[in-house]
Amino acid sequence: MSSTTVTPLTIQDAEVLVAAARRAAEAGDVTVSVTVLDAGGHLLAFQRDDRAVLISGETSTRKAYTALQLDTSTADLVDAVQPGGPFHTLPTALDRPLLFIAGGVPVHRDGRLIGAIGVGAPEQDHAFATAAVKAIA
Repeated sequence: MSSTTVTPLTIQDAEVLVAAARRAAEAGDVTVSVTVLDAGGHLLAFQRDDRAVLISGETSTRKAYTALQLDTSTADLVDAVQPGGPFHTLPTALDRPLLFIAGGVPVHRDGRLIGAIGVGAPEQDHAFATAAVKAIA
């Protein structure tokens, strides 16, 4: 039996992710905060546009954490936390709160989860996060 070693998310990858997300946001004239976490949920990179609302820093981090923990884009989980949904109680069930708002995207390499990115912005945050992930694919 052989195991394939997958290169973990590096600080260089994190910097590419942040830059790509910021470029996508700037193209749309949107201010954002961007958080990149490694596979263990540890902060690799964070950047907040000086014009972005302060809470976008917290939301970008929680979005990344949620995408990482569930290995799913947060945009795909919004309905799951509605009353009657399978994750209805999950947002408040953990010590570290999850955030089920679009903008968190898991990052994979060779089919393995290696981290996540979260973008805090008022609107197109999922699009910006997805554009960033494509930059290291």
